[in-house]
Amino acid sequence: MLHCEKLTCVREDRILFKDLSFTVNPGEIVQVEGPNGVGKTSLFRLLVGLSSPYSGQVLWNGNLTSDDRESFYQELLYLGHKSGVKPELTALENLQFFQQVHPSHRNADLWQVLAKVGLAGYEDITASQLSAGQLRRVALARLWLNDCPLWILDEPFTAIDKSGVAVLEELFIKHAQNGGIVVLTTHQDLNIDSNLLAKITLTKTADDLYV
Repeated sequence: MLHCEKLTCVREDRILFKDLSFTVNPGEIVQVEGPNGVGKTSLFRLLVGLSSPYSGQVLWNGNLTSDDRESFYQELLYLGHKSGVKPELTALENLQFFQQVHPSHRNADLWQVLAKVGLAGYEDITASQLSAGQLRRVALARLWLNDCPLWILDEPFTAIDKSGVAVLEELFIKHAQNGGIVVLTTHQDLNIDSNLLAKITLTKTADDLYV
């Protein structure tokens, strides 16, 4: 269970959001929505511990994530705006490297995984030669190679075509049905049953713009 208690985020003396509380239970997919600049990426950085809240706290399974980052990170897969792909390795080698960290998937067919994200034929091309969209697809391929119960994904559908979006939605649903949690941002309407999907909307409040 992921629980946020009265989170307040301040950037350059500007309050992005204030006293934000919510809980995400196993088996749920949560879409965080709102206009650009409202603080979606900042919220995700707080959730994964890349920045600290002005006030409030984040808990995973009842424990403060700040108390034991290492244990929390072992159960978290986070995809931010940066791909996190090693430029000197090929697309296939990047997945092989990631696969070593998750040995339970050592028998996964990496060629098939790359095909799922539209990179068939690009397996042996170094990441430095791939486009930004293709790098994003290499990063997304990691979703098929991990056992982490918590996925936090910032705009996972960027540069992904309709068929690719459908493949990812199916994967998110499967992860939730297996007891996992998916928290994501996207400007797209999701084709996911409302029984699985919940939404958190961030809005700008005129009275809370500055501290």
